[in-house]
Amino acid sequence: MATGTVPASFTGLKSRENGLGFAKSMDFVQVSDLRRVKFRRAKVSVIKNSNPGPETVELQPASQGSQLLVPVQKYCESIHKTVRRKTRTVMVGNVALGSDHPIRIQTMTTTDTKDVAATVEQVMGIADKGADIVRITVQGKKEADACYDIKNTLVQKSYNIPLVADIHFAPAVALRVAECFDKIRVNPGNFADRRAQFEQLEYTDEEYQKELEHIEQVFTPLVEKCKKYGRAMRIGTNHGSLSDRIMSYYGDSPRGMVESAFEFARICRKLDFHNFVFSMKASNPVIMVAAYRLLVAEMYVLGWDYPLHLGVTEAGEGEDGRMKSAIGIGTLLQDGLGDTIRVSLTEPPEEEIDPCRRLANLGARAADLGQGVAPFEEKHRRYFDFQRRTGDLPVQKEGEEVDYRGVLHRDGSVLMSVSLDQLKTPELLYKSLAAKLVVGMPFKDLATVDSILLRELPPIEDKDSRLALKRLIDISMGVITPLSEQLTKPLPNAMVLVTLKELSSGAHKLLPEGTRLVVSVRGDEPYEELDILKNVDVTMILHNLPHTEEKIGRVHAARRLFEYLSENSLNFPVIHHMQFANAIHRDDLVIGAGSDAGALLVDGLGDGVMLEAHDQDFEFLRNTSFNLLQGCRMRNTKTEYVSCPSCGRTLFDLQEISAQIREKTSHLPGVSIAIMGCIVNGPGEMADADFGYVGGAPGKIDLYVGKTVVKRGIDMEHATDALIQLIKDHGRWVDPPAED
Repeated sequence: MATGTVPASFTGLKSRENGLGFAKSMDFVQVSDLRRVKFRRAKVSVIKNSNPGPETVELQPASQGSQLLVPVQKYCESIHKTVRRKTRTVMVGNVALGSDHPIRIQTMTTTDTKDVAATVEQVMGIADKGADIVRITVQGKKEADACYDIKNTLVQKSYNIPLVADIHFAPAVALRVAECFDKIRVNPGNFADRRAQFEQLEYTDEEYQKELEHIEQVFTPLVEKCKKYGRAMRIGTNHGSLSDRIMSYYGDSPRGMVESAFEFARICRKLDFHNFVFSMKASNPVIMVAAYRLLVAEMYVLGWDYPLHLGVTEAGEGEDGRMKSAIGIGTLLQDGLGDTIRVSLTEPPEEEIDPCRRLANLGARAADLGQGVAPFEEKHRRYFDFQRRTGDLPVQKEGEEVDYRGVLHRDGSVLMSVSLDQLKTPELLYKSLAAKLVVGMPFKDLATVDSILLRELPPIEDKDSRLALKRLIDISMGVITPLSEQLTKPLPNAMVLVTLKELSSGAHKLLPEGTRLVVSVRGDEPYEELDILKNVDVTMILHNLPHTEEKIGRVHAARRLFEYLSENSLNFPVIHHMQFANAIHRDDLVIGAGSDAGALLVDGLGDGVMLEAHDQDFEFLRNTSFNLLQGCRMRNTKTEYVSCPSCGRTLFDLQEISAQIREKTSHLPGVSIAIMGCIVNGPGEMADADFGYVGGAPGKIDLYVGKTVVKRGIDMEHATDALIQLIKDHGRWVDPPAED
């Protein structure tokens, strides 16, 4: 991979093409038109140009052929095991944040902050559930005044849980509340900048510097007050509320999120204030993970050690919200990143504590055990710019009696384990696999399981069960069975599951020529054992590390496997096969699947999932599998919702309205709907959505298409119907399917 260096004093890039605008802002080169920047005869985007240490900074493409140059630098302590990133300690009231302390869990109140009694009651309930920190929205002077009464009342009731003020657009309010609350959350996208209008702006060096001076002028009084009173601060970037200035230079991107936060961090450091943490939140887990990694990579280069607050914003409710949070937060915890976390759910704040604790426990356990594999060199995984590794899907071979092209799906596959008992009722089995039935015959649909694993074949004389399997094979659903079963009770056109040991022994050669092979691999085997894969025609690999393994990390073993496959140009599809212990709690299963398989899928590593838990409901496992793929921005099988968790700013009953909208629109795969209690994070938070339903005023709703408001002030009782009509007007509506 080509690399290069640039001087630490580097201030700009030269281009013979006209129209290149650039400006220097302390540590970073900012380029108005990134496509026109040239580096060694190639057009690239530059990430960083200075370092307080060495004279030069070495740069390399983020991945082979990438247009993005990044520092030759790590984003976590270790890529082959979980090691918690070393940070300084930040004090939030009486609670210490940082790598020397437990991962702290927190949530946010949903009451009207002016209602002191209700807010106090909710904070006490949250504290009783075990949260370490509580955040409260403070949008104006009246709310700031109420904060004094809230704090005093809690102290009188012997509740000393630290309180965090959530500030947007209101520097004066932040100054007021900093005198009584323990921590101030500042959104760098709107603290000193106006609300984004999504305008493309161009700056000269001098104009950009003036903007930075304005930020410093507005922000400095708050920093000085936090120093005076011993307060903490979170510099919390939201993907959806970046300023026009930042987006003009960096786009609506992880790069822009990091630079937006660093503008404020530099001011803190200039004033010798270090009691702060960072966050990089987005509703899209893939963007969220990329932003945090980029942030940490930059901090390693700069020698900074500030703690991280992790969260996926607007994650939604129920299993969807837990899955999105597990994908984003769990991925980073597996890499040892994160010191405090919040799971943002469209549910009462007390309900966030349990999944938050489960995630924190997962991350702490991985770090305490040092879960991982033996060190290996990693050259192919993309850390900063997502690019999916797509395994070669099956192609039809001459002489094959059935069509194997449907056993995997190009956007991500779902495999399920099926029992002999399920075969006794074929129509129920077909429905449980989400197949459509026509006169009792199954047909594949958008969200139908792609292949099944049958650990035990029915006896040859069981004609009915074998007919049920034949009908599945006829619709291009793969049927996988172990080698021993296929040798003793052969099922025509089944795919055969083999281990590396069985391949090495040659046992698979007892099968008829042309039999499709599925290979089960742990990922931590010696390379000499993996080498057998070079000489075998494999339809797919199941990456399966037993759940009983304590020290071996599933994520790290899979990364090692993918590195081996890439290094040897073996482009087999890989399915993440996860088996769970009996009696596992549903939330632990969702969080475990999101953290382990999701951590790989957000890096583009993997072609599908198979979740096995013998005492769990079959439909729950199937839905969880599809939710995992959709959460990783792979296979879209239902309506996607970007739903905020509610707070004191919310202008309607978010949980009730969200349920109403979901009930009427959940059958629209490929459509994304944002349901937002207010517009504080800007319409940019809906950049991930096609349509938006947003509280504009009490009892009134504004409707958006993308980032653009198209209807304002709709009475709430008519707003859901108006949203449906808007979807119809844009040709995205289909009528709900009739019940079978």
